[in-house]
Amino acid sequence: LKMSWCWFYLPLYLLTAACLCRSIKAPTSSLQQSFKSNLFNFYHSLTLADGKETTIHLLKDIPKRYYFILEEGRALAPFSITVTPCDVPIEWSILVHKASASLLGKAAQGDHDTEDVSNAQKATSFVSTIFNYKGNSVETYMGMSSHSALYVLEFLSTERDTHITVYLTTDTTSGHLYPELPPDPRLDVVGIGHTTVTLTWKHSPSVLQHRENIQYCLLVNEKHNYKSLCAAETAIRSSGMKLPATLALSLSPYLLEPQQVMILSNSELSIINRASSGEVRQICMGTKNTYTVPNLSPSTQYYFDVFVVNLLTNASAAYTGTFARTLEEPEPKVMELKDGKVVQVVLDGKKQKFHTLQYQARHKKVQFTFQLCRGQVRVHITKNGKTVASENILGLRYLSLKGKLLDTYLVQLRSTEESNSSVKVQVSSQFNKPLFPLLPESLKIKSFSKLRTCNSVTIAWLGTQEQSKYCVYKKRVEEDQVWTELRSTDRCSGPESRHKLEKVLCKYFYDVNLQRAVTTETIKGLDAGTLYLFDVYLIGPSGIPVRYHSKVVKTRKKC
Repeated sequence: LKMSWCWFYLPLYLLTAACLCRSIKAPTSSLQQSFKSNLFNFYHSLTLADGKETTIHLLKDIPKRYYFILEEGRALAPFSITVTPCDVPIEWSILVHKASASLLGKAAQGDHDTEDVSNAQKATSFVSTIFNYKGNSVETYMGMSSHSALYVLEFLSTERDTHITVYLTTDTTSGHLYPELPPDPRLDVVGIGHTTVTLTWKHSPSVLQHRENIQYCLLVNEKHNYKSLCAAETAIRSSGMKLPATLALSLSPYLLEPQQVMILSNSELSIINRASSGEVRQICMGTKNTYTVPNLSPSTQYYFDVFVVNLLTNASAAYTGTFARTLEEPEPKVMELKDGKVVQVVLDGKKQKFHTLQYQARHKKVQFTFQLCRGQVRVHITKNGKTVASENILGLRYLSLKGKLLDTYLVQLRSTEESNSSVKVQVSSQFNKPLFPLLPESLKIKSFSKLRTCNSVTIAWLGTQEQSKYCVYKKRVEEDQVWTELRSTDRCSGPESRHKLEKVLCKYFYDVNLQRAVTTETIKGLDAGTLYLFDVYLIGPSGIPVRYHSKVVKTRKKC
């Protein structure tokens, strides 16, 4: 016989063995024992387990076959088969091998002549296909099995190597491995915002019956919907992520991979998987059937899938997925800058939004002045749509730009840290009338260690060639408060923000020779072994103050 014919007759041989084993009630003969031995020893690995979910790995273009038969003593029984593709579409079918009544009669009468049985098989057996499917959806077949038939499941993947799960059961009365879906399993989008989408869905009957063992899990991504949780996990792994098995389902405290973030709040578990192809979120929210997905990007299409999960078995059923596009972010409000006027802008570090200022030039040359008040700020300037400057602001910064009359400048500001930042901005075409004072080469305050005593400190700072007013202030601080004081200081605030008792003195000073434009001051009446924070304010002709960098000095403990 050729190989193909051998394969065709072999299942009939197994069928005959099964029929003999069930039909003859007399003591088991040696022939029956031989048939049973061959059945279990040769085909044990290809027998599909009843009542258990089986994972099957498929190689491309190589079919794989599994068999199942009835338990002994059952003539007819309902059964169901559920196949879940975990990646690409597959082809699968159910074939039934049947033998005629005469062959089964001979088996029942104890006719064990091998040659007669073989001839009977050739003459009276037939094969029929009762179901076939091609695709990547979860499909379930329900039918009635017979003791006179052997069922063969054949699976084939034509795209690439993949894996599937198969669940066979002949017990349809004791419940379901998979949670049940409602008659209408669709997700409804009931609200869309700039960064949020609100979803609702009908309750699963399993949730109403076994609330403590069932929960809903939501999957959010920017690529497409998934027809099973198995397919979603496969896609996450193939994108370069290692997803711990059942992590989102059992809520077990697995260690996450570096590209994963787990967030647990208000009894909800969120797992964010990041890869170059995008972000996939898994959110398990218990038995709530309404959920608002937060922290989405504006004007972005997202796909949403809800799975109802049995926490005891990790089996799941998928609702019909949906998609929605978040609203476009509103155009940022543009503030008009007026020539020579100073504006102070407060930037929200958490939202990381740009603050936009616009200015239309009245002269060919304009000068932008930025004074950093708190935090860290980045500025981006465009002229008629083209970038002319982009940098981080440190202290006081002047940017002189050349152009044409009526050029339009846009200034975008944003905080580069999570805390709030603020900055003062001025644009002017009148270079001869600056509002901000002329600055020295350095805004550092120097202290002289050798001149320190138990009750005095000597400090020095640079001046300019312009007659200006300098005010000195002191503040007693604890060692553990130094960082907080320096961090929270508003560098744009002037002496008016200080307590009167902190004032040391104010004086006027300048020198046409910059080499000699240095002044010193000895502050007396201090406590021994104590930390002090010293500030110097430079106040120019316009009255706008510039604060030097704060200096912390400790007096000597013993003198």
